[in-house]
Amino acid sequence: MPRLRLPLFPMALLVWCAVAPATLLAPVDASAATFYVRTDGGDEEQCNGRADAAYPGSGTGQDCAWKHPNYALPTNDNPRIDGGDTLIIGPGEYMIGWGSIGLSTRSSRCDRSAPYDCYPAAPPSGKPGARTRILGAGHDTGCKAPPKLWGTERVDLVLNLQDADHVEIGCLEITDKSDCVEFHSNDAVRCERDVPPFGQWGSIGIGAKRSKDVWLHDLNIHGLSGRGIMAGGLRDWTIERVRIAANGWAGWDGDVGEGESSNDGDIVFRNVEIAWNGCAERWQSGEPYACWAQEEGGYGDGLGTGKTDGHWLVEDSRIHHNTSDGLDLLYTDESKTATVVVRRVYAAANAGNQVKTAGNALIENSVIIGQCAYFHRKFDMSDGDMCRAYGNALSVGVGPRQTATVRHNTITGEGDCLILSGGPANGRLDVYNNALVGQTDVTSSDGDRRSCAHYSEDGSGTTVTFAGNAFWNVKDDMCPPGNICGREPMLASIDLSSFDPVPKAGSPLIDHATHQTSVTNDFLRQARPMGKAADIGAIEFQGTQPATPAASSVPANAEPDVIGKESGAAPRDPQAGLKLQRASAWMVGSITAASLITAGLAAAIRRQRGRKVA
Repeated sequence: MPRLRLPLFPMALLVWCAVAPATLLAPVDASAATFYVRTDGGDEEQCNGRADAAYPGSGTGQDCAWKHPNYALPTNDNPRIDGGDTLIIGPGEYMIGWGSIGLSTRSSRCDRSAPYDCYPAAPPSGKPGARTRILGAGHDTGCKAPPKLWGTERVDLVLNLQDADHVEIGCLEITDKSDCVEFHSNDAVRCERDVPPFGQWGSIGIGAKRSKDVWLHDLNIHGLSGRGIMAGGLRDWTIERVRIAANGWAGWDGDVGEGESSNDGDIVFRNVEIAWNGCAERWQSGEPYACWAQEEGGYGDGLGTGKTDGHWLVEDSRIHHNTSDGLDLLYTDESKTATVVVRRVYAAANAGNQVKTAGNALIENSVIIGQCAYFHRKFDMSDGDMCRAYGNALSVGVGPRQTATVRHNTITGEGDCLILSGGPANGRLDVYNNALVGQTDVTSSDGDRRSCAHYSEDGSGTTVTFAGNAFWNVKDDMCPPGNICGREPMLASIDLSSFDPVPKAGSPLIDHATHQTSVTNDFLRQARPMGKAADIGAIEFQGTQPATPAASSVPANAEPDVIGKESGAAPRDPQAGLKLQRASAWMVGSITAASLITAGLAAAIRRQRGRKVA
């Protein structure tokens, strides 16, 4: 049958979807006003910003648009719009930073001696049910040509959401016009920070602290010299149809300072792409280059946080080719009420672990490809950054009396193990109906050099239950009773560089997910089951040819969700998912075959350890 993939990186943007979840469409305050910015507008004396019209060429106080966002959100931090108002930014480009149009002459932070502070004011907070909105023109018709906000002269932030509550930001491109990365170890790539002019670069796309009830949607945040988004101390944020790509330090960095970083409420990522972070970007072509990570002084996580509470939901998203961990939620606070749900996520070719969680967690219907040596001998990556933390594909930490459930996923990888877990004796990990496909372990130099299926960290006493899984090509041929053992899974492609998790006709995965669950669809939102029983793994076979009989399988009772709702998230519009396309190299497109780390090099940079197989 045909293979599947998403469009190649870089995409024009993610597939913009004009239909948004109804629960996020807040009613407009009758007293709120709409203001406009256009490149042919006027300044604050010429225009009042209240009409989507050009400055007529003469007069003051005219009904016309401002010509730059600085007039709506001046750097003196006294906005000309009120909470609950809407600001529509017209097509075109708007430079943000020292030298841009409309900088306030009365700013206490922005001047020639502090060009890094010449970013717009935070929008004034709205009210519950009446957000302040900053939107690109065309936000309501598919956002086909979002206006570009680009940072210059080492500006700290392009968009400022510090202390901003009840805000909506949508339909914008946020970037800079430089190929450099702050503090990069390569002199030819490092940004100029000491002697002006500093160049056309900005550090962070969106910065936020102490902010609640924010909706980010239809954004393309790329090519910044530091982080795409640096945000912590948040409550109830929703991020939808957002691309965070090729930012020099990290995609989303949630560590904003000691005691300020923990989040709360519902933190929802939906239809998000986080990719190639830890890489510079050729600003004119969008090509990632000069990728680096921690051994060279960088960072490289796709998404990472400080210690955090909150109910995290990440679904229908792609997290790939970041130079450290992909999705790192290992610092969710197990002593509080934090939960993590990872659903229908594609995580691949990140240089560390692909997905990390802690506390009560549910990982389901996801494709996790631990091609952690992808960057070997590429760009400015160090050998020590290949397969960091042993390159385990999925890392799950469980706290006291907490449960993590891993079900209906397809997991493969070339790191030490496919699943790493840790936690106390009264914690629990349930592993149900997963296709666990081993590869050559590039962190091992002798003995059985296949990746292990599961390892309990430091002799963890956490209770681990396996049922309905398929184990193939894993270290020591691990396969507990009640699972399918030693049967080639017959996937469209098992090779790591072109891994395609779709079962072929006749696969032993088909109709043999013997542990009944409440899961009713698959990674592609296809109905599950399609036959007499659900399939093992992330993809439900859609063909009609029956599968061959499975071996070593036993039925089990149905299990409820580990978290009874989608982390308290608003109901999702079923039309808002990524639209997947079919082709031969699955999901990421033309991923070249990774250069595996040699056994001798791997042995030199990592010590071997014994394994406790649950």
